[in-house]
Amino acid sequence: MVSAQSSNLGKTYSLLMIKSFLIWTFTLAVCLLVVGFPLVVLMATVGCLLSIILQSVMPVSAVLLVAGALIMFNVMAVVLAAGVLTLKGVHPNEVKWLSWLHGEADQMQATVYAACPLTCEIK
Repeated sequence: MVSAQSSNLGKTYSLLMIKSFLIWTFTLAVCLLVVGFPLVVLMATVGCLLSIILQSVMPVSAVLLVAGALIMFNVMAVVLAAGVLTLKGVHPNEVKWLSWLHGEADQMQATVYAACPLTCEIK
């Protein structure tokens, strides 16, 4: 009986870790594409210059090599960061700025007019 309960807890914990890793991977990839757009433009510029330089050394696959290296660098950065956050035990539900991820709406502030303190009920 105790053995069955411990194996269920292990399965639940591993599923929670996998879920956390996948959510972190998705979130970090979206943040890289949206917020990190200037970084992506800078990497594309450096990649173009690097492929032009490498074109004289190895003319067949310079563009493919540089593009593959940049894509692999981005993928590995996202996966490594998601793995570190998962192994540290940081769950996406615990992060305050990720309220958009799990459907919590931001509280809207009510408009306060100049005459409102005299005429409105303050809650």
